[in-house]
Amino acid sequence: MAKKCFYSFHYKPDNWRVSTVRNIGAIEGNKPASDNDWESIKEKGDKKIKEWIASQMEGRTCTIILAGSNTADRKWINHEIVKSWDDGKGVFVIYIHNLKDKDGNQCSKGANPLYYVTHAPTQKRLSSIAKAYDPPRTTSKGVYSYIEENIENWIDEAIRIRKNN
Repeated sequence: MAKKCFYSFHYKPDNWRVSTVRNIGAIEGNKPASDNDWESIKEKGDKKIKEWIASQMEGRTCTIILAGSNTADRKWINHEIVKSWDDGKGVFVIYIHNLKDKDGNQCSKGANPLYYVTHAPTQKRLSSIAKAYDPPRTTSKGVYSYIEENIENWIDEAIRIRKNN
């Protein structure tokens, strides 16, 4: 049975890479917003963006942050991480810099998005609690295969970590 996850990512540069991960059949993800949908939501202000994010997260057990070069420390990525954690969802990062984009290019590895979020009760960075995975492959095909082989276990582990913290 497919696991229900929310995907958090930097839309413009990484949507192609993210769609590659979405094609892994083990995960039932939230429907991606199109450029037009996102622009329409953004125009309505922060409150509407938060409502939209909350509706997208509804019924999900885990949030997967798909990290490209510039994903870390973005306002809405941070919000999604905090909301997921506060709602009791598992949270983890997969670095996607070695997956190819629509033009066949890979990008540089970015910072860990969990580093920029503090776990309120302990004041520890969430990066010291939740995990980030950097597939140890250099080809896009190798990275995809590695993610495909491991993502279900990563989801289960993220949910376990959250239940224990």
